[in-house]
Amino acid sequence: MPAQALAADAGQQNRVVELVNQQRAGAGCGPVKVDKRLTQAANGHSSDMANRNYFSHDTPEGVSFDKRIKNAGYPSPGAENIAAGQSSPEQVMNAWMKSPGHKKNILNCKLNKIGVGVETSGWNWTQDFGY
Repeated sequence: MPAQALAADAGQQNRVVELVNQQRAGAGCGPVKVDKRLTQAANGHSSDMANRNYFSHDTPEGVSFDKRIKNAGYPSPGAENIAAGQSSPEQVMNAWMKSPGHKKNILNCKLNKIGVGVETSGWNWTQDFGY
């Protein structure tokens, strides 16, 4: 992937984290901090969904989000949000905040780490949260 594309993806990922922390602050939660292992797991899942044309928390082989997070070296997986089709951080956060299950993950004050992945060819988004 070209360096320019990677920089654009990183900017979008950072913006999602900012928006998550704005929502959490409004709900009385502390901010989440980015963990590179969670980011690795989230990026890997977004890319895998795009490359193999599926949309699920589990890979076609049945590997769940918690196993992917542990495989990336993070010991305490918490939750995962996925989305597809939204072409901006604001759009994907709006969609997640309108979904009760996704919103619950974002506003879970016990979760304190995050990794965000995006694959822009199909706009596949992943948020991986940890304790």
